[in-house]
Parts: sequence; C-alpha cells; structure tokens
Amino acid sequence: MIHLPREETKLMVAVHGWSGIVLGLLLYAVVLTGTAAVFAEEIGAWSAGHVETRSAFTRPIDRVVRDLAARTPVRYHEGVNLFEIGDHDLGVFFHRDETDAGGRLVSRGVYYQLDRQGRVAAARHGTGEEVFGPRNDDALSSFLVDTHVRLHIPNPWGLLLTGILGLAMLVAAISGLLIHRHLLKDMFTLRRHANPVLVDRDRHSVAGTWSLPFAFVLAFTGSFFSFFGTVGVPIVAMAAFGGDVQALSETVFGNPGKPDPRPAAMGDLDRIVADAIRRAGDPPSFVSIEKFGRADAEVTSFHPPHAGDIAPATLLYHGATGAFDRTKPAIGTRPSAGGTMAAIMSPLHFGNFAGMVSRAIWFSLGFAMCYVTLTGLRLWLARRRDGPRSLDWLDRAVSVVGFGLPLALLGAAAAFLIAMPHGAAVFWTPAAFLIAAAMAIAGGVFARSRAGLDDGLQLAMGVLMVLLPPLRLFTGGPGWAMAIAAGQPIIAACDLAFLIAGGWVLWRVLGHRLAGRPALSLQPAE
Repeated sequence: MIHLPREETKLMVAVHGWSGIVLGLLLYAVVLTGTAAVFAEEIGAWSAGHVETRSAFTRPIDRVVRDLAARTPVRYHEGVNLFEIGDHDLGVFFHRDETDAGGRLVSRGVYYQLDRQGRVAAARHGTGEEVFGPRNDDALSSFLVDTHVRLHIPNPWGLLLTGILGLAMLVAAISGLLIHRHLLKDMFTLRRHANPVLVDRDRHSVAGTWSLPFAFVLAFTGSFFSFFGTVGVPIVAMAAFGGDVQALSETVFGNPGKPDPRPAAMGDLDRIVADAIRRAGDPPSFVSIEKFGRADAEVTSFHPPHAGDIAPATLLYHGATGAFDRTKPAIGTRPSAGGTMAAIMSPLHFGNFAGMVSRAIWFSLGFAMCYVTLTGLRLWLARRRDGPRSLDWLDRAVSVVGFGLPLALLGAAAAFLIAMPHGAAVFWTPAAFLIAAAMAIAGGVFARSRAGLDDGLQLAMGVLMVLLPPLRLFTGGPGWAMAIAAGQPIIAACDLAFLIAGGWVLWRVLGHRLAGRPALSLQPAE
C-alpha cells in the first residue's frame, strides 16, 4: 500500500495526467509500432513469403568472402561486416571508418548483397547511411522498425524525440505507481457489472498496474538507446578524447593490442564460424572482421542469448590463425557490471532473450501499454467533456491516432503485398501508410460524431485484417502446407492471427452498433 498526503496525491495525479496528455499520442505511436516490431522478423517472413530456415552462417562463406576481398579496394579492408539479409541470404560490407565534414564518425565502403548460391545480386558504394536501407523484400519490416526507432524523423532528432518519449513514459509509470493507494488490490479489481465509470477506470487501472514493470523496462532501455549515440557518445568523446569519436569507439568497443600491419592470409572463416556456433549454441547474428588480410586481424562473432541466459554472447578469434581467443564483453576489455548492463539492454527492450515465449509476453505487455495509454487519454478527456472549454478536437485526435495508426499500418502491409512482386514495395509501403493516415485524418475532420469516427476506423481495421491472408496468397505467397513443410509455421500463424483479430473487431463493432451503443465508450471518471 502507498500512502501520500492529500496534496501530494493531487500533484501526482496532475503529473500523471499531463505527462500522458502532452506526449501521449506520440508515446502511443512508439509503443504500438514497438509492439509490432517485436515480431518484425516474423512479419518479414510472412509478408515476403520467406521459407528458408537455414542460417546463412551454416553455409560455406570463406571462399565467397575471399573472392569479394580480391575485387574490393584494399583501403576498404579495414573492416568487414557479415550479416543475414532477406530470406537468410548474406550481406557483406567492406569499409573503413572516417570522419565526415560534420565531425561524425561514418563507415564508407562497398556493400555486397549475395544470393543463396553466393553470387553478387547487388553492390553499392558509399557510407553506411547511403548503402543500407529497405530492400524490396523487407520494406514492411524495415518500415515498422524505423517508425518505432525514430518515427521516420531524420537523425539525430528522431532518436532524441523517442528518448524524450521514453522519459515521459517513465514519469507516467512512476506517478501512476504513487497514486495507487492499494496497488495489490488494484491489480485484481475488475467490476464488470458496476457503474460504467468504475468499469472503465478498473480496466485502465488493472492493465496499468500489471504492465508497470514492463513500462519501467521499456522506458529505461528505450531512452538508453535513443540517448546513447545522440548525447552520451559525443559528451564522453568531448570530455575524455578531445572530441575524437573514433578513438572513443576503438577504446570502448575495440580489441586493443600491438599493431602488426604485415600482410597475412586470413584463417578459415568456415571453421571459425563452426567453432563459434559450437561454443554459443546458435549461429551468429553478426560477424565482424577487423584489419582483413593483416597479421593482427581479428574476427568477432555476435550471438543471441543462449537458452537460460539474458545476455548475448560475443566471441573473439585471431584472424590470421583462426584460433579462439576469448569471450569478449560488450564494452571494454574485461567483464564489468556496466558492460553487462549495456549487453542486456537490447534483449530487455525487444524481449528476444527467450525466443518466441519472451517475445509473445513482450507483445502482450506492449498491447496492454497501448490500451493503458489510449484509455488514459480518453478518461482524462471524459472528465473535462462538460467543462467551459471544448476539447472535441483533442478527443477526435485521440481517435485518429488510436485507431487510424493501426489502420495505416495495415494499409502499408496490404500495399507491400501488392507491390512486392512488382519490385515497388520500397515506395508503396510508406506511400500507402501516408494515404491511409490522410484518410483517417479526413475522417476525424468530417465525421459527424466521435463515436461514429471510432466505429468507422475500427470497421476498416477489421476488414483489412481479414483481407490480408487471402491477399498474401493471391499475390503469390506460399500456402500453409508449403510453409509448414518448409519449417515456417509462423506464416500460417500470422494468417490465423489476422483472421481472428479482424473477425473479433468486426464482431465487436457490428454487435455494439446493432445494440445501439458505440464500440468504445468511456464515461466521465471521478
């Protein structure tokens, strides 16, 4: 039980309300897209029809990398990044680090995209920002992740905004905790047949109290990621390295040792990767080679958390000999509490530390946070509905964002399915999102009532969700039998999820309309 004096309780209630109102709609957008981004990999496989389950790192890569090195200028042999793209194909980026005219540390080089047979499908020259970006087959999943990370606002402003939103969520979570006088009781109080005022408030309270720990974790880790590169790194570089970001990066993330620039053949990468898989238990998600073709070359493999662990594994190898060196901490050269904390930030934020189970839990808690944000805004507005100043515009804005944003995301998914076979998904995925968002905004302006607006947007959501699975099949996606036989049951699972969710939304809205009441009705709270 939490007891605060009356005046302090009133202050906390005000802080809780205004922290949600000022940035609530943007916070809702970040949390909703983050909830979807938890399954970005699965959504990518579902939407693009990816049925390959074998990691690119379980196929031979040594000869492929050597051939690419021979055709790449030596100045870009400073670093080589290997990672999976598309349907478990391989991406290889030969690059060097340099400082641009604005003082930013950038990587410049040649990015190769390889097919499953190891042939070069595409080659791009430029900086990392110039060569990396959405491809035709992952335009939808990339769009979801970029919306969550920076709301498609240019860096560093997008990251700064999402960091501020994370802090706003932290304030709302702390103030929400303090205003609950009976926290344990509130977690289980749900009066279904009581006054509508109490029913609505109970639902908001129950969802909020159960998701409080998740809100803390999400807000803290999200703010860490947003502020780490935009604020933290420049400040530390200025204070300790005279503004030299590259020196900071080499000190914190590099592998210090005596330089040895003598030319030397690289060790067998296939043996290195096989040994890393044996030690870590899973194929790497990323492999980095420093100083390719030199005697002091080093190979680092990054692996997802092992079963029963929350921290990812990082293994270091001598590049010239292929011999295992040591397990490397995420930050620094020796294990530390700070390094461990930094290493677990990503698994805690995205919930990928226990496979599908943890991601399903994170998805559910993210959905609860969306519900808490939306109902909190509605309850705050309901209390002021009869006040001297009309807030109908804000009430409609909550509807437009609350239901229009998922509608726009569904529209982007539909456009992706139609455009991908024609090679135009990179353009039409965001374009369809903007078109659907504009239609939702127009509905908010011209709808006769807010209740009618809510019902119309939800009906459109339900129809789109029901149509997505047959649209996927019609545009050439694999059938359930083929997907399951190939080891990709997630395609059938996504289809079922859309059909069930869409059917439920349609049943709920149409049922309430037949009963003569709006699908979502929040009464003025006390």
